[in-house]
Amino acid sequence: MFKKIVFLDRDGVINVYPGNGEYILKKEELKIFPFVKDALRKLKQAGFLLYIISNQACVSKGLITSEQLLDLTSYMLNLIEDSSPLIDGVYYCVHQEEDSCPFRKPSPGLIREVLKKLGIPETEVNNHLLFFIGDSLRDIKCAQALGIRNILVLSGKENLENKPAWDTQPDYIFSNLEEAVNFILTQKTP
Repeated sequence: MFKKIVFLDRDGVINVYPGNGEYILKKEELKIFPFVKDALRKLKQAGFLLYIISNQACVSKGLITSEQLLDLTSYMLNLIEDSSPLIDGVYYCVHQEEDSCPFRKPSPGLIREVLKKLGIPETEVNNHLLFFIGDSLRDIKCAQALGIRNILVLSGKENLENKPAWDTQPDYIFSNLEEAVNFILTQKTP
């Protein structure tokens, strides 16, 4: 069955980016962009499944516990969902770069988990309308590894001044999630 899915990074896409090497460790540090609720609602109304795919090495670094990350996630979902669920799943990799975890972006392990759960073979991703919206080249490479259309938003880690040094190019670039969603809603076929 044909699926429409948007994978979303968290920091810099849904909430304000905390800065390079920084993490959101407390609820009061989590600042959701004002357009997020409306943008996600539009995607849901258009029939998209929404999955957050995020590296959160703050857990393995001992800055926050897994339980605290889950509490923070529940708090985030309450802020963006109100009474109607919008997010179909939240997947984190809590490992550090040196752990060589297959779930840590840019490795596509977390997306593979979602695809497996939904019964979509990797060889059939082009038969579905799939997008990954992220704020870093790590997100873009994660999507590219599986042939998923990717969108870089400039509301977080990356900016156009760095473009000459990029070692990969995103399919699309927009200012933020709102612009990316407006574009996705114009796309009809894989």
